[in-house]
Amino acid sequence: MTNLIVELSKYGLTILGALYTLLCFSILKKNEAGQEQGFGLQNLILFFLHFLAYAVLFLQTENEDLLVFYVAQVLMVTFVQVLFQTVYPKCNRLVMNNMCFLLSVGFIMLTRLSYDRAVKQFQIAVVSLLVCFFVPILIRKLKFLSRIPWVYGGVGLMLLLAVMVFGENSNGAKLALSLGERFSIQPSEFVKILFALFTAARLAKSTAFKDVVVTSLFAAVHVLILVFSRDLGGALIFFMMYLIVLYVASKQPLYLFGGLGAGCGASYVAYQLFSHVRVRVLAWSDPFSYIDKEGYQITQSLFAIGTGGWFGMGLLQGTPNKIPYVEQDFIFSAVAEELGGIFAICLILVCLSSFLMFVNIAMQLREPFYRLASLGLGTLYGFQVFLTVGGGIKCIPSTGVTLPLVSYGGSSLLASLLSFSIIQGMYLLREDEETKSEKEKQRSKKRKTKKDPEES
Repeated sequence: MTNLIVELSKYGLTILGALYTLLCFSILKKNEAGQEQGFGLQNLILFFLHFLAYAVLFLQTENEDLLVFYVAQVLMVTFVQVLFQTVYPKCNRLVMNNMCFLLSVGFIMLTRLSYDRAVKQFQIAVVSLLVCFFVPILIRKLKFLSRIPWVYGGVGLMLLLAVMVFGENSNGAKLALSLGERFSIQPSEFVKILFALFTAARLAKSTAFKDVVVTSLFAAVHVLILVFSRDLGGALIFFMMYLIVLYVASKQPLYLFGGLGAGCGASYVAYQLFSHVRVRVLAWSDPFSYIDKEGYQITQSLFAIGTGGWFGMGLLQGTPNKIPYVEQDFIFSAVAEELGGIFAICLILVCLSSFLMFVNIAMQLREPFYRLASLGLGTLYGFQVFLTVGGGIKCIPSTGVTLPLVSYGGSSLLASLLSFSIIQGMYLLREDEETKSEKEKQRSKKRKTKKDPEES
């Protein structure tokens, strides 16, 4: 009976994932009442998907702790949805729903891969969500955020320098600072946000050549510190975000193409200087020739994706733990193996939906700082998803970055939730701008109405 339920659950999870994804792109075409119904339906689908996955996990493991863990997650998501909509009635529901969906998929896969890590991730998520709850208020109330670019840049540089000097060495790269035996923090995850705010504040103020040079040099120092720390995935994300924001702010194609050329040259230099870069390129170019050594991780990832097929092997039916660092760098491959290729594609599309909403919010903001900051955070998010998925499917060399809100990692989780909360705050600013504009129109109309009778 259990085997039958597991087999049928594959199709149920695929259908639910596809329905949720379809709503991500169809909701926005409806009127306000239709959108509310669509968002409610998304929440219903999410709870059904979450219940089905944990029911399958419980039936196969008979671990009663899973029941308590499942209820705790349901309470957390419900609390976030209800409280956030109560305090911020004009919040962006699609961004919030996608955040909850990605968190839920992450908990499902982490529970399957490592229950202890899933519990730890949940604890970090609860604390992070409590912190992030106040972020939209701060974004709306603090009017000086655009006037302190050097604070963002200075704090970010100090954190990166601390990692370069005192950081722990992991697989040839210095990524984290140890906070005792059990805890560590990866500052570059938070520096991404500071870097986006620094770039936005500087370029919103001026895009004159002199100011662009100063800003670019300061940004280059960020990237170089990451390179010397051998965090090349982080360096690439920082570089691409700066390049996109600079192009949008200045509208100068020369900056874009010049930056891309410089990036290609820097990639060649990194290949020549760092042995672990050559190893990753070698593993990417011909992984099956080095399947016992350099190519082991990527070949296991490809085997997992291929084995899963369209509908997956079913939860606990695959062997994703054969992939080294599967909970962090290759969780997308685990999703593809056990939940299926269709579900994995839906996961990418949900991430794409979030990215497009970030960009849409950015383009509708009037103040340059908020517009560029939102675009920068959206670019960071979108490019990180691309690097994670691209590395897992052998589209690009593996860069060792996590899939936001899905992969295991406390620093990555908190930073991703902060980014989503900042975007929510900027969306509320846009709503405030529209409300203010509407009130001004009404006042203008009233003044005109009063003036006309007096003239007559």
